[in-house]
Amino acid sequence: MALASGLFGNFQDGGKNVMNPLKSITGTLISGLVLAAIIALAATEIGMADSGAVVILIHVAVGITWIGLLYYFNFVQVPAMGEAAADEGGPGGAGISKYVAPRALLWFRWSALATWLSGATYLLEKQEFMNAFTLDGTYGLTIGVGAWLGTIMLFNVWILIWPNQKKILGIVEATAEQIGTAKTVALMASRTNTALSIPMMMSMVGAHHGYFL
Repeated sequence: MALASGLFGNFQDGGKNVMNPLKSITGTLISGLVLAAIIALAATEIGMADSGAVVILIHVAVGITWIGLLYYFNFVQVPAMGEAAADEGGPGGAGISKYVAPRALLWFRWSALATWLSGATYLLEKQEFMNAFTLDGTYGLTIGVGAWLGTIMLFNVWILIWPNQKKILGIVEATAEQIGTAKTVALMASRTNTALSIPMMMSMVGAHHGYFL
């Protein structure tokens, strides 16, 4: 019971403890997964789902997490940190740098990797991996554009953004000059990914909901 309360949370209702899955993020995620599983099973029974349905679900879920955090950094956190630095009488951005950014970057980099791996898994299952990365055929060309852009974006995350963010956040030691350079490199890589995300998503959607090429 204690484990269930920890996972799902509980609240008082007339003196009784009532489990509410939405009181914790774990319970919320489990609720969503259970609901998705029920829908997937029902779709399979009536012939509306194929063997790649689970992989696609994972790919879309982690992809939303990755790109959502990419947009959060570019449209919310970076401008907010700039305003915080300019506000001499304000609380500053130390709280974001210490508590928010490391957690966001953790989810950001691993969801990026999970997005690429789940996408590659789907293409391998459908025997379209080589067609995609050689841009062969109508489907291969359409999905391949997105696959290549996603690969470039993944490289930027792990090779350019994350190593430089570690310097910026003080996770690894760096001089003031190195931190200044790291800020520029990380920002440009993040902005590049933001720009690439638009044609990448167009390609992914186009491959399954009407070709654009």
